Amino acid sequence: MEGSSSRISGTEEWVPRTKVGRMVLEGKISSLDEIFASGMKISEPEIVDALVPNLEEEVLHISIVQRQTDAGERSRFKAIVAVGNRDGYLGIGAGKATQVRTAIEKAARDARLNITVIRRGCGSWECGCGQPHSLPFHVTGKCGAVRVKIISGPRGLGIVAGGVAKAILRLAGVNDCWTRSYGPTRTVPSFAYAIFDALKKTYEIVTPMDWAR
Repeated sequence: MEGSSSRISGTEEWVPRTKVGRMVLEGKISSLDEIFASGMKISEPEIVDALVPNLEEEVLHISIVQRQTDAGERSRFKAIVAVGNRDGYLGIGAGKATQVRTAIEKAARDARLNITVIRRGCGSWECGCGQPHSLPFHVTGKCGAVRVKIISGPRGLGIVAGGVAKAILRLAGVNDCWTRSYGPTRTVPSFAYAIFDALKKTYEIVTPMDWAR
């Protein structure tokens, strides 16, 4: 089930429940960058759908979670889904349900609520083209016992990574980079969130160029 893609879209008309949602629906907010810059929180997945209409979804992993209860053994499906527009926006979420489709829908909603900006650039000394085809600097991420390092690469290199990492990086809009991973990387949820943690740091870390603006 890893690597498959799915598009979950609702058919009901959206009625915002939060101030941010109402501002988006009224046209007072026209981009996710405005929300992040003002420090507001995204509490409705429909906000992301309204501001990023070309959002793509990728099902990274589906597993069965079993739990022993008084009534017997209970099994549910757990899905890990990544969403992105291949141009600097990325989110990863998880969802559990007794049905696979419901688990994927929950994970897709959670991924939208976790969406963030990924800063891209050309941080490779071998290239220096100045185009946003890679990352502006090396970043590391961690989740559980898994640690991942993403290294900027020259144009034309491609993504030197495994299937899960490659799918996440492509959704973020990163086209050229190396990756190094440590720990139990076969644990897909931890590995996916470690990649996400690393990519989030491209937006969180302040560089000398930011101070010059």
